[in-house]
This record gives sequence, structure tokens and C-alpha cells, in this order.
Amino acid sequence: MPYLESLRVFVRVVELGSITAGGRDLRLTPAVASNRIKELERRLDVRLFNRTTRKLSPTEVGRAFYDHARRIVQSIEDAEAVASSFSSKPHGNVQIAAPLGIGKRIIAPLIPEFVDLYPEVSVRLRLSDRKIDLLEENLDVAFLVGRPPDSNLTLRKIMDTPRLLCAAPVYLERHGTPQTPEDLRRHNCLLLRYPRSPEWFWTLRTATGDLRLDVRGSYDSDDGDVLTGWALDGRGIVNKPRFEIADHLAAGRLVEILPETPPEPALFGCLYPHRRFQDSKVRLLIDFMLKRCREILPSAPAR
Repeated sequence: MPYLESLRVFVRVVELGSITAGGRDLRLTPAVASNRIKELERRLDVRLFNRTTRKLSPTEVGRAFYDHARRIVQSIEDAEAVASSFSSKPHGNVQIAAPLGIGKRIIAPLIPEFVDLYPEVSVRLRLSDRKIDLLEENLDVAFLVGRPPDSNLTLRKIMDTPRLLCAAPVYLERHGTPQTPEDLRRHNCLLLRYPRSPEWFWTLRTATGDLRLDVRGSYDSDDGDVLTGWALDGRGIVNKPRFEIADHLAAGRLVEILPETPPEPALFGCLYPHRRFQDSKVRLLIDFMLKRCREILPSAPAR
């Protein structure tokens, strides 16, 4: 077992590029992760990494060893998943990721409910509005709001969530309320942007079909909650899922604009590698989240 754990550490260190990151991913201190690597090198009598003060990179033998080690670790995880599917008590870790908005407001509050049902399962949640690579980051499930990427991952759709455009009353008093979609081109639009972000335009639903608008503004961020904060501060117009800003709308802190031509709804769903669904704890978590999210969230009306 210590040898297997050392293999796990080695694989994650190679994939994440540092001992600290690899150890953190496995809930190990940098010192413990470093010792695992050293134990592996002593056992194999080779140097697996080139180390400098600024960079850690696998040696030639390290790169060759990684290909085999990764397959070994994956085979063991697959075997454990198959065995777990026969168990009446699912156990082990499930690693999931979600965007900040829906992660904080919907997914995170549901996790204790799931763990209460299956107390031998531990859930590790990562929140980020950036694009996440499930395979590279060794995740079991990633929730998404928006357009799913083209990939070999399996998509389970939960629902289409309605979106809306809104701004603070103070912004509308200063700059006027847009009366048509084209008016948005003259306004400060708050945009969710990061490398490979799709939000370089907004698509609105009109009586004559979908209208794609190039929009611009003085502010953009890779954190959706930051955009909400800027909107509340009167800095511009934001395009948000309704569930994220429902309280602000009810309190009058934000006002919906152009309700007759709303943004296209966002797909809310989850992605997972097909083989992970063999694992009963992953399957149970996905089924639980789909059921509870559909109970909690309003869905977009059909066109």
C-alpha cells in the first residue's frame, strides 16, 4: 500500500507540475509528498525529476515511468469502483467541481444532505468559474452552466436555467434604460471572461429569432460574483442566471432590463468520464444532485 500511495503522489505531481500542488490534491503536506517521491526514487534507484529552485520537471525515465504508473493507478481505481458497486455501503472520496455561483448557492448546501445519506463517502468540492479539465485534475464530476465543451466526457443535463439582463437603479438613472437590444452596444456590459471564455457576445431571444450581439465594457472578471458586485455598485449591465440574483431583484437592488428579449437560457448539467459512473458513490451523487437541483431551481420555459 505505501508503494501504491507513492505512485499516486508521483502521478499527481507530474500532472500538476509541483510537489506542493500534487500533495495538496491528495490532502498531503508538501513534506509528506516530497518524502513519497524520494521513497519511490530510492526503490527504483533512478531520479524521476529534475529539480531547480524554480521548476520541477520529470526526467526522461520519469516521463516513461509516468505512462505506466498512470495506467496502474487508473486500473486500481477502476477495480475499486467495480468492487464498490457491489457494496451496500458506498465509501471513499468523490471529487467534484462547480462554477462559483451555482456551486456556492446550490451544490455546496446539498453536499451535507448527500453525506448524511451516505456517511462513509467524503466529498471534495472545488469552485471556479474557469474552464476545468476533469481528466487532468482527476475529478469525478464537474457541474457547468453554459455551453458544454466538445469532449469524450458524458453529459447529464439537469435543466435549462433562465438568464436575464439587469443593472442597479443608480446605473440606469445615470445612463438610461436600454429600450432595444441594439442599445446594449452603447452601455457598459460586465463580462465573465477568462482564457477560452465564450462570453465575447450575448445571444438574446427575439420575436424574429436569436440575436447575437457583440458587447463591450470597462470591466471583466473570471469570477461571476465579482460581476454581481460591480452591477450592484452601479458599474454596468450584467447577464446572470436568475437564481443567482433573485434576492437582489426582489429587494430592488437590481432591475431587470429588456425582459421581452432575454438572453438564451444556460444549460445546467454535469460532466463525467463514463468509466467513473461505474463507481456507485459517483453514480449516487450524480443522481442525487440531479433530483435535488430540479426540485430547487426554476427551469426555463420551452420556446
